[in-house]
Amino acid sequence: MSNEEALLKAAKAFDQTALAQIYDEYSPALYRYAMRQTGIEEQAEECVAETFSRLLRALHAGKGPKSHMKAYLYRIAQNWITDYFRSPDSKSVELKEDVTSQKNYDAPDDWAEIQFETERVRRALGMLPEKQRQVIVLKFLEEWNNADIAVVLEKKVGAVKALQSRGLATLRQVLATNEMKHETTT
Repeated sequence: MSNEEALLKAAKAFDQTALAQIYDEYSPALYRYAMRQTGIEEQAEECVAETFSRLLRALHAGKGPKSHMKAYLYRIAQNWITDYFRSPDSKSVELKEDVTSQKNYDAPDDWAEIQFETERVRRALGMLPEKQRQVIVLKFLEEWNNADIAVVLEKKVGAVKALQSRGLATLRQVLATNEMKHETTT
């Protein structure tokens, strides 16, 4: 029995240590993922809380993941995010910065340029269709492989590759269009 299988078995028995371990292991990555998707701290926190609440309800009902805890949790989070963006209260938001800090750069100009480019890419990602954005975020920001992405999105690996290809092409097109607009205004 693998470590994940043992952990899952203990979680299904509502072992507090196992449940805490699952939360500690997956909540930071789920939070980052939700932040990249929603751009709002409160929504990311709510997404993580709801993800684990749904996991507990599923376990209580005798359901839940049979394996692949990570994929199961990300699928719950993605469903919550999809519902959030479909709700009339949601607004289109930009993906929030989480990695660039001025202290990482020697010259203020370097930092300013990185900030500008980060914002350009963030806005461009926000313009992608939902499934393409999901694949790009999971592949390049969360560093997942195509097989894991396919499990979360409930698609075949070939479909994930196609979404990735189309997403990158759309991203290039959006960035090129925005670059041309920027050049004409300066």
